[in-house]
Amino acid sequence: MIQPSIVKNPPYPRNYASEFLLLDRGEGIFLFDEDGNRYRDFAAGIAVNALGYGREDLARIAHDQMLKLIHVSNLYANKPALELAKKLVASGDFSAVHFGNSGSEANEAALKYARIYGKRKKGPECYHYLSFSGSFHGRTMGALAATSTAKYRESYEPMAPGFHFAEYNNVKQLEETLDDKFCAVIVEPLQGEGGCTPMDREFAAALNRICGEKDILIIADEVQAGLARCGEIFSSALSGLKPDIVTLSKPLAAGLPLSATLIPERVNEYIHLGDHGGTFGGGPVTTAVASHMWDIVTEKSFLADVRRKGAFMEEALMELAGEIGLKAHVTGAGLLRGLVLEKEEEAAKIGDIINDARSRGLIILRAGSNVIRLAPPLIITEEEISEGLSLLRESIKEVISA
Repeated sequence: MIQPSIVKNPPYPRNYASEFLLLDRGEGIFLFDEDGNRYRDFAAGIAVNALGYGREDLARIAHDQMLKLIHVSNLYANKPALELAKKLVASGDFSAVHFGNSGSEANEAALKYARIYGKRKKGPECYHYLSFSGSFHGRTMGALAATSTAKYRESYEPMAPGFHFAEYNNVKQLEETLDDKFCAVIVEPLQGEGGCTPMDREFAAALNRICGEKDILIIADEVQAGLARCGEIFSSALSGLKPDIVTLSKPLAAGLPLSATLIPERVNEYIHLGDHGGTFGGGPVTTAVASHMWDIVTEKSFLADVRRKGAFMEEALMELAGEIGLKAHVTGAGLLRGLVLEKEEEAAKIGDIINDARSRGLIILRAGSNVIRLAPPLIITEEEISEGLSLLRESIKEVISA
């Protein structure tokens, strides 16, 4: 067992924990703490470090660009941002991309553009949004208003007006709720924080149909599940969802802060000069790295490899649960997987399982109230998956049987 390097009571706000694992460096899928202990990383910085750690190609691109040009603001253009923008726009029926720094910012931009579209095209009453149970869209006030989970919202109420919720994957509620006052639906094609829950194809088809009939924009929040995490460039492809606006962030710049909000021409034509902006989004360093990242993860062979390893992890997780008699099932797609603990008394011990796993050299996450979430770097091998799940098995056995 590892004695982790821990820092206590750092000078952070109290919304953070009082103790942290003090990490020092990374290599491949491994992290090392200040004392040199090694950890298999099945969290990837919350699905951010898709290409792992210590990559010389990424470091070289960032280094060379920093020596050349580090920041210019969005009052000027720079070549790396223009090159990345062209690649992103070409990935679908898009005409423009707004660059920001985080998933929350990407979703804020999407919400603002959707409201512009609704009010300028359809009238001043068309400013409402629909999102869903289990959703998580960010912690800024607009993105938070679209997030259903009460624990994130209640300290900040009243929320911004115009936000409504329906049950995820419930077609009947869609049909009963959506009308002409809605400018947009914002949805995760595969929920992350909500429990690694995928969208049903029937639900996606209903969204496509109803929103098409009523001229309501579909915003796909691909911040966690997009960019090859689920074995497709966009996780919308898994269910057949056809979004108008797509938001990206977490892995986009391979660990550097960058987000992108992709919009079609029918939205862009209603946007006026000065309607939105941001100082740091689309900087030359982050976009130079992201352009290389994009080229890697959009390769057909890379996507196929993620799907293959995701299927391997799914089968291994099901075997794990069966071997130890755990009442659980596996959800998610690709290399975003959730082990759902079905017994309430076992789900209550997920925090202890996470801590025990850390002491064995494995870093994992939770999602919702009863899901162990696994989101390793996409470069992980099947052997490394097996090694990590072996440690997870021991942790679950130790904690659940205690």
